[in-house]
Amino acid sequence: MSLFLIATALVIVLLFIEVPVGLAFGIGALAFGWLQGIDISFHAGFGYTQVSTFSLLAIPLFILSGTLMGASGISERLLNFVNAFVGRTKGGLGAVTVVTCALFGAISGSASAAIAAIGKIMVPRMIDEGYPPGHATALVAVSSVLALMIPPSIPMIVFAVAIRESVAKAFLSTMLPGITLAIIYCALNFYFLRNNKTIRVEDKLPPKEAVALIGRTGKRASLAIIMPVIILGGIYSGIATPTEAGSIALVYTLAVGMLIYRTLPFRTLFESTVEAARLTGAILMILFFLFVMSRGMVLAEIPTKFAEMLLTVSDNKIVILLLINLLLLIMGMIVDDVSGGILAAIILLPVVQEIGVDPIHFAAIVGTNLGLGNITPPTAPLLYMAGGVTGQPLATYIGPTMKFLLLGHVPMVLLVTFVPEFSLFLPGLLD
Repeated sequence: MSLFLIATALVIVLLFIEVPVGLAFGIGALAFGWLQGIDISFHAGFGYTQVSTFSLLAIPLFILSGTLMGASGISERLLNFVNAFVGRTKGGLGAVTVVTCALFGAISGSASAAIAAIGKIMVPRMIDEGYPPGHATALVAVSSVLALMIPPSIPMIVFAVAIRESVAKAFLSTMLPGITLAIIYCALNFYFLRNNKTIRVEDKLPPKEAVALIGRTGKRASLAIIMPVIILGGIYSGIATPTEAGSIALVYTLAVGMLIYRTLPFRTLFESTVEAARLTGAILMILFFLFVMSRGMVLAEIPTKFAEMLLTVSDNKIVILLLINLLLLIMGMIVDDVSGGILAAIILLPVVQEIGVDPIHFAAIVGTNLGLGNITPPTAPLLYMAGGVTGQPLATYIGPTMKFLLLGHVPMVLLVTFVPEFSLFLPGLLD
């Protein structure tokens, strides 16, 4: 255990000095093997086997689909359609941002892609309409997490593979919490802006014109709207696996962007493919070294020892779950959601199994918690990305972000943790 703690401390130090995540875990895996006196190549075959599984092939497919959606303007069509419903109400653009991030998540499964695609469009639009810049940026940051909770979710694919459970069930475990959180964020957005005098709202249209506007924007966005239905319908009907659904999403996006909308020229396609390949490569590098490190941890019985140590703190299930939530929050603050999911699967799964927590329920706990950690300072990778994309300094959006988190995401974490039926209802329908 002491050798593992030394290797972990080394990884944390490297992350804090901004060494790339994959490289940091690679050095940590090498250090752990060296301290154990084991040739790290002994575990490399296991790492390669894990990252070459069919299920993980869904990751580059969904990443490229999401990247192409943003580049081809499909995401903007979704925005305009949602805006036709609530855009002419006070705070309506904020609700549009939340709902569109949720819809984008149902296609791409990537929070960073949601920030890039939605944030670049919506934050300038909200600021032009008189929204406080901090509120607009915070709303994009917290709403991006919905892409991690509403399937298909890339972190849930990785987590399900790591714990050897159904990817479809892992997807569904965070769907109801994600939809509920989207509703809560919309409500909080309207509440926070209720007394704001600077927001400009366009005059409401007569009913006939409003219906016509919804019809026009809906027609323009129709091919984007039915995309989540095709993807999720294929998965849960049993027609397609998540990987096959990712292939369908990519082919569909290419066909719509290049042949129907004609907003995806070959130059943009090439640039988007390079960007998606770079992101996929970074994720696979992280996964490989995490699996290598995990193999050494399992052989050294680190997860079992950690479970025994945590269970000596208390035998109360509520106390243990609160401690696990705290650990997951810290993981989410230090590493990205994919890395945090694998670490949780390796280190914490034995603990939750010991206290009788269903693995799919644990998937929901992990997904909800890591999303919270990714937007909670001091590290908060998604929060800082939102500020970088929108060009706002941290001081302007840290306050609004904490309000959204404390009143929205933290209660959702507790609900998911202590009311198992909330996250197990939808997965139970697959039995």
